[in-house]
Amino acid sequence: MNDADAEQRRSPLSGDRPLPTIRPGKRLDPTAALDLISIGARLLFENGQTTERMVAASEQLAEALGARATLFPRWGELVLRIEDDAGSRYEIVAAEPAGMDMNKVTATMAAIDKVCDGRMDAAQVRSALEAITRFPPVSIARFALFAAAGAAALGVIFGAAHLLSLVLIAFSAGAGACLRRWLAGMSRNLFVQPFCAALLAGVVGAIAVRLQLSSVLRLVAVCPCMVLVPGPHFLNGMIDLARARITLGAARITYAILITAMICAGLLLGLALGGVSLPASGPSHSAPLGYDIIAAGIAVAAYGTFFAMPWRMLPIPILIGMLAHASRWEAISVAGASAETGALVACLVVGVIITPIADRMRLPFAGLAFASVVSLIPGVFLFRMASGMVDLVALGTKAPQELFVQVVADGTTAILIILAMSFGLIFPKMWIQNLTRSVSNKKGGP
Repeated sequence: MNDADAEQRRSPLSGDRPLPTIRPGKRLDPTAALDLISIGARLLFENGQTTERMVAASEQLAEALGARATLFPRWGELVLRIEDDAGSRYEIVAAEPAGMDMNKVTATMAAIDKVCDGRMDAAQVRSALEAITRFPPVSIARFALFAAAGAAALGVIFGAAHLLSLVLIAFSAGAGACLRRWLAGMSRNLFVQPFCAALLAGVVGAIAVRLQLSSVLRLVAVCPCMVLVPGPHFLNGMIDLARARITLGAARITYAILITAMICAGLLLGLALGGVSLPASGPSHSAPLGYDIIAAGIAVAAYGTFFAMPWRMLPIPILIGMLAHASRWEAISVAGASAETGALVACLVVGVIITPIADRMRLPFAGLAFASVVSLIPGVFLFRMASGMVDLVALGTKAPQELFVQVVADGTTAILIILAMSFGLIFPKMWIQNLTRSVSNKKGGP
């Protein structure tokens, strides 16, 4: 069978066809190999592994199964082509890279490594991969607890000094986490959960102001929304663009932007229901270095939980995140650098440290890196910009010039911080990987 006669079919990832055991000198049936590679590729693609690592792991698995594989990833599907001496076959697998589950990625990469090393046959890897697809998410108690702790930690970082304000932030974020889990069982829509959680945060913030429970509306309403920002998807999209995977990279970034827009819409609507609005500008107070570093570590632990990172691996990003935030604090508070430069310095530190660790531990780079720098996300600027834009529309020609200037300043600051974070994380990753590849090629040469 040649390419013109290739069989093209759309099938589920886990079929009922039994797979023969790989024996020395005997190749796996191409159809069975196609199914196995499809399961592994989809697990990696849907749970946050970078596109390059997903493609490389799938090709290695195919080689171990006695075939050659080529993947064409797009948002919504994976096109897989298998070639052997008899010809080629195609399979189109429905897959959306909208999740982030480090536990599944780590387990899938471990299973593929065992096949490549000859420690697992086809039947065993089939069973292992299907078991990975059934891994449960983190418990609702852990999810809600760490969401509350992470949001409160971000409140400390951005200047919330009163205990009642932190309690309100934690309550809002924890309730939002429970709401997200409930909605996950009710709807498969990707935008319902962040919108409703942000709506709840806005309502809680408005009630706090109405009842005069807290004067820091900006932080009570915003911090629970900051834990919803889809940083890994934006980072994976930037990596794809840097690798010239334009279509997939643009799709990932568009998805991240849409999620952020839904968060802004939910937050502002929740505040409007309570008859209050988010200030377009507001003071920002830095926490002392000790509090700042501890709070950053708690925020990293929260995001590690969101991404289903195993407990044993959680101390790694926590320590790196604390080091990164200390670097940012020193750059801003001691050297007098801007927020954008501070984010760049911190992310360069994280990128240099995280790249070899992610490769060594077979973890998705975007999830691990973003968890380490979550406290740097410019959520406050984004939400202030959105609120200011709403005020501009409402006031029309009566809007003061200062409001317009503040909206532009907030939006520009947010964009520059995001770009600085992306460059700081991606440049070390690509440089280190290219250097490692060059060294390996020289060692393997004559």
